[in-house]
Amino acid sequence: MANELRQPTPESRPLLERRKELRALDSALAGLRDTVDGVPQAPRGGLLAFTGPAGMGKTSLLNEARARAREQGFTVLSGRGGEKEQEPAFRLVRQVVQPALASMDEDGLRAFLSGWYDIVAAALGLVATPSGHVPDPTGVRDGLDWVMTRLAVTRTPVVLLLDDLHWADVESLTWLASFAPRAVDLSLLIVVAFRPDELPLEAAAFGSPSADLGNRPFALAPLSSTAVARIVRDEVGEGAEDAFCEECWEITGGSPFEAVELAIRLGERKLRGTSEDLPAMRDLAAAVKGPGLLERLQQLGTTTVRFAYAAAVLGQAVRPELAARIAAIGGTAAAEATEKLRTARVLADGEAAGETLEFLHPLIATTIYRSIGPSLREGLHNSAAEAVRAAGLGCAAAARHLLEVPCEGNAEAVACLREAAREALHSGAPEAARRLLNRALQEPPLPEERAVLLHELACATFLIEPTATVTHLREALAEPGIDPELRASMVYRLTQALAHTDRMAEAATVAADEARRAAAHPRIRLRMRADHFVWSAFRTDEIDSPGRSRRLARLADRLTGRGPEERYILGSRAWDAMMCGEPRQKVLAYAEKALRGGLSWTHENRGFEVPVSVALVFMYCDQPRRAEELFARGMAECESKGWRGSHLALGQTLSGYIRYRRGCLAEAENLVREGLSIADRVEGAVPAQWFAIGILIQTLLARGRVVAARRLADRYHYGDVIPNAVIYPDPRTVYAELLLAEGRAEEAADLLTDVGEWLEGREWRNPAWCPWQLGLASALSRTAPDRAVRHAQDAVKRARDFGAASAIGQALHAQAEVTGGEAGLDLHAQAVDQLQQSPAAYELARALVGHGAALARDGRLHQAADRLYQGLEGAVHCGAEGLATRARRELSAAGLRPLPLRYAQTDTLTAQERKAAEMTVDGHSAAVVAEELRLTEKGVRQLLSSVYRKIGTDAAGLVTALETFPRP
Repeated sequence: MANELRQPTPESRPLLERRKELRALDSALAGLRDTVDGVPQAPRGGLLAFTGPAGMGKTSLLNEARARAREQGFTVLSGRGGEKEQEPAFRLVRQVVQPALASMDEDGLRAFLSGWYDIVAAALGLVATPSGHVPDPTGVRDGLDWVMTRLAVTRTPVVLLLDDLHWADVESLTWLASFAPRAVDLSLLIVVAFRPDELPLEAAAFGSPSADLGNRPFALAPLSSTAVARIVRDEVGEGAEDAFCEECWEITGGSPFEAVELAIRLGERKLRGTSEDLPAMRDLAAAVKGPGLLERLQQLGTTTVRFAYAAAVLGQAVRPELAARIAAIGGTAAAEATEKLRTARVLADGEAAGETLEFLHPLIATTIYRSIGPSLREGLHNSAAEAVRAAGLGCAAAARHLLEVPCEGNAEAVACLREAAREALHSGAPEAARRLLNRALQEPPLPEERAVLLHELACATFLIEPTATVTHLREALAEPGIDPELRASMVYRLTQALAHTDRMAEAATVAADEARRAAAHPRIRLRMRADHFVWSAFRTDEIDSPGRSRRLARLADRLTGRGPEERYILGSRAWDAMMCGEPRQKVLAYAEKALRGGLSWTHENRGFEVPVSVALVFMYCDQPRRAEELFARGMAECESKGWRGSHLALGQTLSGYIRYRRGCLAEAENLVREGLSIADRVEGAVPAQWFAIGILIQTLLARGRVVAARRLADRYHYGDVIPNAVIYPDPRTVYAELLLAEGRAEEAADLLTDVGEWLEGREWRNPAWCPWQLGLASALSRTAPDRAVRHAQDAVKRARDFGAASAIGQALHAQAEVTGGEAGLDLHAQAVDQLQQSPAAYELARALVGHGAALARDGRLHQAADRLYQGLEGAVHCGAEGLATRARRELSAAGLRPLPLRYAQTDTLTAQERKAAEMTVDGHSAAVVAEELRLTEKGVRQLLSSVYRKIGTDAAGLVTALETFPRP
């Protein structure tokens, strides 16, 4: 089965001196089958690359691959780069995929592409006018991965042939380079051909050996004199003299293309290959390329030359009627010119016989195009742009010609370039959009359109060069008469770009200035104030953070949440109240109020900082399940719009953070590593990297992997640089935690003291958000025990003021560790009691082990054994290997032997746990529940503790959580 655009049919000639390449091709094709000689095998795809300068026979090898694949019944997909067609984004991808989807209507396409349709339709050229959200490049590449994988699976085996890869568009190359390693696991063979000296950086992976791709490029060598002699004698007869054939070899340099073309012309001239024919042979050889080719072209007449020029300007797949219009000749003259160029072996039938033409070889097209004088070439491109638009081929096809035309202030050209840029943006190709919009700006546009065009250019550069976005938007905002709504969008995008370039102070200032400027537009003013509060909250160097908090509180208390502007302010207030350590009931009330009318994660003019913050408020307030639900919905919203770059990186990372806070350390590590991997490959995702590195370090430390945490920190220079944006968990606190794990208490104490001074200046006093006092107490426990106790006591007070059981329990555990004695044992017991009322499984395991160790040191071995066994089980189920090792060590030191785990790790509630939870929700006391379930009150508390950890909530959130939690 072959689903591809038909390629020009070459004359059938044997491939000389290509045995090695053909053997590799046969072996690769055989690897696609599930049986070989009746013996089952696992199909294996891969990459086969043929390289060499122009004329070395790369295309002939691909044609042979096509023939052999078809002969075996394989699906063949193909595409080819074009020297003058590298501008349209995803042109090569469209060549490959469109023929395979050509028989489907829109319903069929939507069914085949599933949820990816809206993300990749523009990139694949399936929609004439893209609309909706603009996907990010990562989302489009992920979608193309899915499309090609689906084609490979549904039409297996598949052979993908890509010729002239060095001339492919950047967007296609970038995607192909990332996708190619997957071919090994599919029944997909990718065969590429390219000139190695012209291969762009985006395709560098194809030019070097790769174990991942199973690829060793085959560099094609020139033909030997024997092979050239064979080609010559096949045309002129066996009587061709050896000396004549040797001269043919020398003059062609062993180039298969030149040798074949020369031999054909020798045959057409009826030459016999004798010494007397040498002068004529040299003249014919000179006419194959370069000046000789141009001289031969001129001999065909002015009309034919103009037609050839027009064809060279159009590039591949030349439509004769378009070339005729560009050349300004009639249909009859065009037909005559076509026939002359066919006879002269300049043009041949193209992909659709009778409908398109192609140059016989790219060398010919290049030579002719470069011979066109600058003025004439510009005029032909201008005519081509008009002809292409008139033919209904779209602005993207016309725009590549406009890029070759001088600027003339043409309003139609500006409109065409803007529409092509819009298509490029919806295709996930911001770099292509930037080139087009820059050119439109140079045209220039009408004065009243300049601000809008600058805004479009700024949006195109945001993901690839946010510093350029800042420049463009500042220039746009200086233009007069901007519509207020457009101006608000510009200002928001400017603040976002400033924030992404670590210029948080400027972002906050811009929003504040615009709020004052928009006094006549209350809704816009409120929106700007909301942005000011957001960016101010994320500044590390905010001068009057308490003052901002008070202003935010006064404003929020007057709002009902009736519009998105009000809800964003309420969400900011919820976050700020949490940071300041206000009672969590108040914090949760603001969060619920903000969510009541909905907070979109993908609103292009509002960002997702506030929705993310509101979701995390529930995590800090001991309701991580609610946070996970909000994250799941928000990330699904992002993915549905094709936002799979920094949005997905941060979403995955913070989802991992929630799992870490719940004590699911293995899951947390996997999620955060995935988030970091996405951030590493997405341009401009530095904030997402900061989040991911800190959370991953904390997770590794919780798992007892100190060396791995250090390697990660050193790899990213974590701890060396302090970002200007507020990151959570706080980077300096995380780094101090690493120092403590390495036994570097003094350094950790100095760092945490600085953190404390910074947070105190902002009145951010919630140990649930930043437990700097707990780390400082541990660091000072030996050198300054009294200070250590005071810090721990203050942390406990602040945690109680906030009211989250996990924060209270963690602070009590730290206080117990630095207090010691009978008072310390009492504090340990309180810590365990608080943490049993929270969903924080890892912190509970830590507290249990700490309490057990303290009891053992005090000689209370029976009580110690119970705590240590519980702590060991909790540590194992959390994936905290280091803590589990400590528990076993403490048991051994106390003369106790670890017991087998008493229960399996599961998130499903038992019937008894469910009953206890439901009775508690209904308001029954522990005594009543105990009587109903025939347990002690202590047993009920343990049941409920398990419920909180499994469901991911505390008692306050139990009613809501039970409604959606699956029954056993």
